[in-house]
Amino acid sequence: MQTMKEQFLINPAIHFLNFGSFGACPKPVFENYQYWQRLLEFESVQFITVDGVQYLANSRAALAKYVEVDDRDDLVYITNPTLGVNIIAKNLALAPGDEILTTNLEYGACDRTWDLYCEKSKAVYRRQNIRLPITSKEDFINNFFEGLNSNTKAIFISHITAATALILPVKEMVAIAKSKGLITIVDGAHVPGHIPLSIKDIDPDFYTGACHKWMMAAKGCSFLYAHKRVQHLLKEPLIVSWGYKPIKSSGSTFIDYNQMIGTRDFSAFLTVPECIKFMEEHNWRQVAKDCSAMAIENATRFIALFGTTPISPLTPEWIGQMVSIPVPTTQPEELQRHLFTQFKIEVPFMRHANRVYMRYSINGFNSTEDLDALFNTLQMLKKDVPDYFH
Repeated sequence: MQTMKEQFLINPAIHFLNFGSFGACPKPVFENYQYWQRLLEFESVQFITVDGVQYLANSRAALAKYVEVDDRDDLVYITNPTLGVNIIAKNLALAPGDEILTTNLEYGACDRTWDLYCEKSKAVYRRQNIRLPITSKEDFINNFFEGLNSNTKAIFISHITAATALILPVKEMVAIAKSKGLITIVDGAHVPGHIPLSIKDIDPDFYTGACHKWMMAAKGCSFLYAHKRVQHLLKEPLIVSWGYKPIKSSGSTFIDYNQMIGTRDFSAFLTVPECIKFMEEHNWRQVAKDCSAMAIENATRFIALFGTTPISPLTPEWIGQMVSIPVPTTQPEELQRHLFTQFKIEVPFMRHANRVYMRYSINGFNSTEDLDALFNTLQMLKKDVPDYFH
C-alpha cells in the first residue's frame, strides 16, 4: 500500500500506530483549521454572534450528507462523544429500577457517565458479559439480549468498541431493541471516516460520533444525532446558557440547547467540509479498505507471538483499521512507555476487565515497516525483558 506520510504533520521519526485515540489532521485540514481561527481573531464578535451561526449550519449540512442524515438540524456539534452520552443520560428521566442494557466492552468514560446517572436515579446500568472469543453475529446478538428483562428502558452500544476494536452489528441490534419499544443509543466514536456510515439506515434514536478521529478533523470535533422522535426527551441542556429560553431561537430547541453554550473556539467544527473534501480527493474508501486489509493480515503474527487467541474472527465483518491483540502482561503502562521512549513506537496497551489488549491502528500514512518495527521490538523484548510478560 502506498503511504501518504507527506500529507500529515505526524512526527516522521515515530512509528505512529495509535490513530484510534485522537486521530491526526492532514495538512490541508490543519491549514483550514488555522484559517477559521484567524478569521475568529480578526473579528471575534461578528464571528461568534453572527457569522458563526451560518458557518456552523453549513458545516452541519456537509456532515449530515456524509453520515446520511436527512436534516442537518438533527445533528449538533460537540467536543467529544462522551459529552453526547452525558447529554442523553441526563435527560432520560430514569426511574428507580429502570435498566440500561449495555455490553461489558464499552468505553470507560461512558460507563462512568451511566454509573453516575443510574446511581442518582437508583436505576441499573446492566453490563451484559460478552463471551469472548466471538464466533458469529447471531451468537453475539443472542448473548447481548440475554441481559434483556422487563425493566430494560434503553440499550447503549458501541458501533466500534474502544479497547477491543470490534465492529458490532448495531443495525440488527437497534432493530430488535426498537421492536421491543426500547430507546436506542449508539456510541460511534470510531466510526465516521473508518467504516461506511448511514445513520438513516441504522435508524437509532441517538448516535454520537467523533470527527477528530478517523474523519481527521481538528481536535475536539464530534457530533450528537437525535432523531426527531426523541428530541423532545432532551428537556434540559447539559450547560445552561443563552440557548435556554433564547432571545432568538434557531427554530430547533435541540440546536439552541447544545450549540449556544457560551464563548468557545468552535473552529474545529468548521473543518469538517475540508475533511470530506480531502477524503473524496484521495479515494478514502479505498484507503480505508487497504488499511483494514493490512491490519487484519498482520494480526496472526502478533497473536502467535503472544500465544493468545483472537477475540473475534479476523474478518472485515468484525475488524476495520484497528486490531486488539490480547497480551499476557501485568505491566501494560510500563511496556507502552518503553516502546515509545526507547524505540519511537506509539501504540496503546489497554486494560479492560481482567485483560490487557495491544490495539494498533492503521491509516493512510502507515506501512508494513511500522508493523515490522513493532513486531521485531516486541519479539526482542520477550527474550530480553521477560518480566514484561507472563
